[in-house]
Amino acid sequence: MSVKECGNHGKYRRKIFLRIIAGILIFIIIVLITILLIWAILRPSKPRFILQDTTVYAFNASTPNLLTSNFQVTLSSRNPNDRIGIYYDRLDVYATYQNQQITLRTSIPPTYQGHKEINVWSPFVNGNSVPIAPEYSASLGSDQSAGSVFLMIKIDGRVRWKVGTFISGRYHLYVRCPAFITFGSKSNGVSVGENAIKYQLVTRCSVSV
Repeated sequence: MSVKECGNHGKYRRKIFLRIIAGILIFIIIVLITILLIWAILRPSKPRFILQDTTVYAFNASTPNLLTSNFQVTLSSRNPNDRIGIYYDRLDVYATYQNQQITLRTSIPPTYQGHKEINVWSPFVNGNSVPIAPEYSASLGSDQSAGSVFLMIKIDGRVRWKVGTFISGRYHLYVRCPAFITFGSKSNGVSVGENAIKYQLVTRCSVSV
């Protein structure tokens, strides 16, 4: 075989290789464009959360800079999408006071939410002798003495969207649910057991994804 024939053979193999690479790239681009078009047409909406009620079993801010609390919260989530499912890979629930976390995080088991479905969870969130910054501790004690405390029930999680057989990457889910708790003679809750008061709130939560 001559040198010229070897050179032509090498060029032919490179040409075939480049065509294969180009074909693979074109296929990937077509798939990505198709997914983006489907995504744009379906327009996925973020889930809607509601804080239905809060049951207070313990709330003791009498010790300076420490708080002991125990709540059970009922949260509902609705998937407003007709054709998109939601995977809740992680949901951590906790309470804050003036942006300071006052309870431990409680994890809700991972779950899948189908089209237009509603899920309801009733986790306990609590903290035993949780350290509170001095300025917040004084304000919290004052609020409790006055008969009302404004808390924020928060959810920190990760979600994925399911469109047909396509499942998206993970997105950060952040939910904020205001909870107004009253004490003593001003309490508008209902006694549900020994030292337990239930507050029917039905408060819509803000949701960021």
